Amino acid sequence: MLNPSSALAADGQPYQLITLRNAHNVVVTLMDWGATLLSARIPLQDGSVREALLGCASPEQYTEQAAFLGASIGRYANRIANSRFTLDGKTVNVAPSQGEHQLHGGPNGFDKRRWAIASQNPTEVVFTLTSEDGDQGFPGTLQATATYRLTDDNRISIEYRATVDKACPVNLTNHVYFNLDGAQTDVRHHTLQLLADAYLPVDSSGIPHEGLKDVANTSFDFREPKTVAQDFLSDADQQKVKGYDHAFLLQAQGDATQVVANVWSQDKKLQMAVYTSAPAIQFYSGNYLDGTLSRTNQPYAAWQGLALESEFLPDSPNHPEWPQPDCVLRPGEEYVSLTEYQFIVR
Repeated sequence: MLNPSSALAADGQPYQLITLRNAHNVVVTLMDWGATLLSARIPLQDGSVREALLGCASPEQYTEQAAFLGASIGRYANRIANSRFTLDGKTVNVAPSQGEHQLHGGPNGFDKRRWAIASQNPTEVVFTLTSEDGDQGFPGTLQATATYRLTDDNRISIEYRATVDKACPVNLTNHVYFNLDGAQTDVRHHTLQLLADAYLPVDSSGIPHEGLKDVANTSFDFREPKTVAQDFLSDADQQKVKGYDHAFLLQAQGDATQVVANVWSQDKKLQMAVYTSAPAIQFYSGNYLDGTLSRTNQPYAAWQGLALESEFLPDSPNHPEWPQPDCVLRPGEEYVSLTEYQFIVR
């Protein structure tokens, strides 16, 4: 459980925690700083309760880790190569945060902001955020909402919406990490199914260069369930980034009624099904989690959590040729991205 804290956030105000509960006694905890998912406690058939998410011991520790645990990411999730792109014939330079590249919206991304709590009830909370013109180099003022719902069929539903007053790439996601074993175990023993026919190779900085590649006959073929460990580090594409940290173009093509991924705990007592309206998912096997603060006195080690981040393909502002919707949001339009993580007790 998250320890209550008297510490204040960077803006001098206390962290606000929100608890959602459903009819099956699933308990989800969030906070307003970063519109962050802190915890999901799932009752199992044997009467025990399993924590499914990675997290820290107290709210202020979330500001002391660099793994983006459970946080809302924006304006642009994943990477923008060389921190620049061309939009309507003009070069836009954004703030770098990973060497020369921008990662997850810049050095002061949405994960490092206090989101306002617009409304809440026992099963839903709505957060809002305003990002001013020029924020991290992005054009235009952006208004964002993040709605979290806990349903009675054990789904954590996350819906991001945004509007802009100038054209701007928008790509919001939640960077929640899962370990369905409920302990600091190696998630490479989890079984994963990822319904995607293509993945995006990247260099050691996570920047794509080669374009999409078919998953067939590669270690990236998860169309049939297999353990993460089965083909781990078996090829150069994985070895560049210490494992899986790659975007997959989903078969569902934005149909949020279709399952796009399944994950099973090592003991098979807990399964998670993933649904999303986003065109792609970044599967990250937690390759660089070493030393990240945890709920215990023992920090997380590499490969103790996995992320399935729903999003546009990385560096999409520089690749309009990719087979997905345009990542540029324009005035008068609304960005909407829905992702659901459903927990199934076995």
